[in-house]
Amino acid sequence: MSLFLGVDIGTSSSKGVLVDSDGVVVRKAVREHEVDRPRPGYVEMDAAVWWTEFLSLAKELTAGVTVKAVGVSGMGPCVLITDSKGRPLRPAILYGVDTRATAQIEALTEEFGDEILDRCGSVLSTQAVGPKLLWLAEHEQVGQRLFMPASWLVHQLTGAYTLDYHSASQCTPLFDTHALDWYRPWAERIAPGLELPPLAWPGDVAGLTGEAIAGIPPGTPVITGTIDAWTEAVSVGAQNPGDLMLMYGTTMFLIATVDRPLTTPAMWGTVGAFPGTRNLAGGMATSGAITAWLSKTTQTSYEQLTREADASGPGARGLLMLPYFAGERTPVMDPDARGVIAGLTLEHTRGDLYRAALEATALGVRHNIEALQAAGADIDRVVAVGGGTRGGLWTRVVSDVTGLAQVVPRVTIGAAYGAAFLAAGDQDINAWNPAAEIVEPDPRNRPGYDELYALYHDLYPATRSITHSLANRQRRTP
Repeated sequence: MSLFLGVDIGTSSSKGVLVDSDGVVVRKAVREHEVDRPRPGYVEMDAAVWWTEFLSLAKELTAGVTVKAVGVSGMGPCVLITDSKGRPLRPAILYGVDTRATAQIEALTEEFGDEILDRCGSVLSTQAVGPKLLWLAEHEQVGQRLFMPASWLVHQLTGAYTLDYHSASQCTPLFDTHALDWYRPWAERIAPGLELPPLAWPGDVAGLTGEAIAGIPPGTPVITGTIDAWTEAVSVGAQNPGDLMLMYGTTMFLIATVDRPLTTPAMWGTVGAFPGTRNLAGGMATSGAITAWLSKTTQTSYEQLTREADASGPGARGLLMLPYFAGERTPVMDPDARGVIAGLTLEHTRGDLYRAALEATALGVRHNIEALQAAGADIDRVVAVGGGTRGGLWTRVVSDVTGLAQVVPRVTIGAAYGAAFLAAGDQDINAWNPAAEIVEPDPRNRPGYDELYALYHDLYPATRSITHSLANRQRRTP
C-alpha cells in the first residue's frame, strides 16, 4: 500500500495526515501554536516553529511505515528572509493580518499607479509581499533569499530553493501574472540584492530528501507545495470555472476559479494551483479567530457556545457585529478597520455574541461574493472546507445569509489532505473526496438576513472615522 504524507503549517496550528492511494486518511495529527504580536499590527512567527512541528508530525505519522512522497503547504503569502544559505535573519512576517507596511503600500501605489493592477492582477494591500520587503529594506535588511512556509519546508527537506507560481503571484508587485515570471525592474527597486527563487507548479517535485528525516527515508520526493487556501481548494476539487471554495479557518478565504484573468481593486487576481488556471480570490482578516477569542474570553467550549448560539436564533436577538478585529482584507482593504458590536443590551448573552460572530463572518462572505460577481466571476458551485464546517451551525448560517447551497465533502481536513493529494500525483480528487453533505439555505431566514445585510453594509462607513481614530490610539499605546 502506497502512503503519502501531507503537512500544512497554519496560523494557529500545524496539521499532518497520512493518506493511502485511495484517499483514505490513515493517520492524522495536530500541533497547536500561536503567532507572535510584538506590536499592534505586527504578526510574526519563528520559522523554527514550522520545522520543529513538521519533524514532530512526520515522526508520529510515519512510525512503522514508509511514505512514498511528501506534500507541504502553509499560510501565506508570508515573508521569511534568510541569508544566502537559507538561514533565517528574523521571524517571518505573516500574510494580510500583518499591517505594518501601510506607508510602503501608499508609496509604491503612488510610484507605480494603475500598472500594478494591470500587470500583477491585484492592487497593493496588506496581503502583498512587496510592501513588506520594502519595509524590511527601510527598517532592517532585505535578506538574500525569500521563503514561505511550504518553500521553507522544501528547503529543509531537500536543499532546493524554489517557489510555486501561485505563491509568486501573491508577491505583488514583484510578479507579472501575464508573463508568469518575476518582474525584475520592480523587484530590484523594492528588494535590491534579493535572489528571486526559481518557479515551479505546486504539484511538481521540488527535490528528494538527501537523508532519513523523522521517519522519511532518503530519496523521497517532496512536492513544491503552495499557500494553504489553494491547497485546500485542491483537497475538495474546486478547480473548475464556476467553483467557489470557502475555507472556514482562523481567517475566512474565498477562491473563485475563473475562465480568464479577472481584475478588480476589491479582490486578488492570481495564478491558480495548476497550469492554465486562474483565480479571483478574497480573504477576511478574521473569522475563526473571533470565535476563538470569544471561547477564550468567556472560558467556554466551542460546543457549548454553538448550542447557545443555535438557541439565540437568526439575527442574534438584535446584535450586529463587524468582524474587522484585525483590520480587513477584501473587499474593504482597510488595515485600520476595527471590530464593532452594535445593539448590545444588558439582556444579551454570550450565546448571542457567538451567534453575532458567526453571522458577521457570513455577512462578510456575502460582501466578498458580491464583489467577485461584480468583477465577472460566475459562481455555480460552492464547496466548504476547514475546521469551521464541523458542527453544522456555521455553514447553515453562511448558506442562509448568502442564499447559496454549499457542498461539504467527506474529508474537510483541508490543506494537509490537499498536499498529500498533490504528492500522490495522478489521482482523481472526486474519487478521493466525494461530497458527503449539501447545506441548503432556509428561505424562511432570507428576509431577515437581507435586512441585516443592509445594516451591515451601512455600519462600516458609519463608524470608519471613529475606528480609524481608535486604531491610531492603539498604535500609540505601548
